[in-house]
Amino acid sequence: MDRADPAEALAALLELMARLRDPQRGCPWDRAQDFRSIAPYTIEEAYEVREAIERGDAHQLRDELGDLLFQVVFHARMAEERGWFDFAAVASGIREKLVRRHPHLFAGAATPADLAEQSRGWDQLKAEERSAAGGDDASVLAQVPHSLPALMRAAKLGRRAARVGFDWSGPEAVRPRVLEELDELDAALAAAGGVPDEHVHEEFGDVLFALSNWSRHLGIDAEEALRRAGEKFERRFRRMEALAGAGEQPLEALSAEQWEALWREAKAHP
Repeated sequence: MDRADPAEALAALLELMARLRDPQRGCPWDRAQDFRSIAPYTIEEAYEVREAIERGDAHQLRDELGDLLFQVVFHARMAEERGWFDFAAVASGIREKLVRRHPHLFAGAATPADLAEQSRGWDQLKAEERSAAGGDDASVLAQVPHSLPALMRAAKLGRRAARVGFDWSGPEAVRPRVLEELDELDAALAAAGGVPDEHVHEEFGDVLFALSNWSRHLGIDAEEALRRAGEKFERRFRRMEALAGAGEQPLEALSAEQWEALWREAKAHP
């Protein structure tokens, strides 16, 4: 494994970023960017890191982590240009936060008995940090980012509310709420004559939110479960395409019965 000096490598990257953003000699594309235009790339790179992890591809993971680090450097450079902060402040800030959130290592506090106790302590420290930060929003739901994927944000909102006791006793208590929300969706659809209106959209969202809470109580990551379901569907649909191609059948010409037969065959060969 090749090793480089971390400080030198990071200094070179920061110098490169400054060069790319140089007003006179920089790259036109890099100079034209701002926080809002770069944000989608930052999110995309985080997902590509996850993809590399799922693949177990060490080389790809190294490359994707580099791409993600570049996003951090890019944002820090733009902030420095505005006189807000620089990369060193970002690195120092996260180090101080991690030291603060590990009092059992750095402040002489008692070592947590288990991971659950450590998680509770972590949540308490984060709540104290939000309170100390001040601001007008004192809600326990404050600072849950609106930019999170909707299913992930729903689960996070549920966890936050549960911390102050607004929650069901267990998964068996959530299931009836899911069924209740489905009934309300059916009623809204009937009232709308089967044509989705704003109320139908609202009730459909309530169903998804209830499902996210059920998954939380079951200990299931709803985002991950949906991702796997999408991958399973993709495998099966590609299998159907292959089966149809072997029979020289144009996909567009297949009847509902033929699609159903292909689907059953694809399910039989996962």
